[in-house]
Amino acid sequence: MFYLTVATSTACHLMMPLPPAPSYCKFLRLTCMGIVFQAFVLPLSAQVDWHAVDSLYGPLPAGIQVYRTTTPLDGKANIAYYVRINLRDKALGHTVNVVPGKRLTPAEYYKQNSQPLVVVNGTFFSFADNRNLNLAMAGGRLLAYNQPVQRQAGDSTRYHYLTRSAIGISRRGRPDVAWLYTDTARRYPVALTNGPPQIKGPLADPSWKDLKKAGQGISGRKWKMQTAIGGGPVLVQDGKARLYHKEERMFANGENDRHPRTAMGYTADGHLIILAVEGRHPGVAEGASLHHLAAMLVQLQCVEALNLDGGGSSCLLVNGRETIRPSDKEGQRPVPAVWMVYTQK
Repeated sequence: MFYLTVATSTACHLMMPLPPAPSYCKFLRLTCMGIVFQAFVLPLSAQVDWHAVDSLYGPLPAGIQVYRTTTPLDGKANIAYYVRINLRDKALGHTVNVVPGKRLTPAEYYKQNSQPLVVVNGTFFSFADNRNLNLAMAGGRLLAYNQPVQRQAGDSTRYHYLTRSAIGISRRGRPDVAWLYTDTARRYPVALTNGPPQIKGPLADPSWKDLKKAGQGISGRKWKMQTAIGGGPVLVQDGKARLYHKEERMFANGENDRHPRTAMGYTADGHLIILAVEGRHPGVAEGASLHHLAAMLVQLQCVEALNLDGGGSSCLLVNGRETIRPSDKEGQRPVPAVWMVYTQK
């Protein structure tokens, strides 16, 4: 679980309970030891109305429900779907499928994996070599690792050490969203207990030991998940909309841009939420900003949630059928990793 403590530097921690979201944009500015930290929360102007559409995607087991909305997002056309999955239903299983060095469309994953009930895209990736840029786990094993560094602008000898977020389910079916550091020499990822640190250094592939040395005071725990997939940034923490795009160094100036989106989170009563927003179809489905996405996930009662790869990659299949219409003119974009839900035998 996440903590209410937000790490603003290696020497300063701030407790940040967010107040109820007002009907206007609110800026929270906190200063500690000369460091300014800013949070930006933009709620939706109205509640999103969801309607059950299970009959369009059946037959489905009792533990899975599908919902659709066409409620406009701040006056612009919107189409979105979410799948609600009971994590306590022992008849349902979860896994992540990775194809190293190549990419498949979600429909191809569906056909090659005994037609699972749900297939959704997840990790960000490199078009150059099809490499996952985020963690992926299946069967308790790491299949892909987080991108460890980001080069510092204007300085070829310094790097930002990255701790990107992921969502996972333990062997006992307990969900968690965490900021992670993946070290290829360690069996398990390390979940940061004080939020994503802002650490720089000279190493292009730092180990967890290097990270601790560079960022004094950071701590972590083994993240023993059975199934997990990464993306970022975190959108919901402790049931409140809270974007960590700056801390995770993602979408620094694009958090208000509208695009197709994919996100995942979980509720306090043990349900996994998979949300997909259609976009880039003018007048029909304009897409959502990260703030819209966070607000919708809060409305769906997520305790924690994060953004996953979006844009042309966004695709959610239920029983092999598309929910949102992909934005690429070619149709479904091939991706190197997907999350799948299936019926256990």
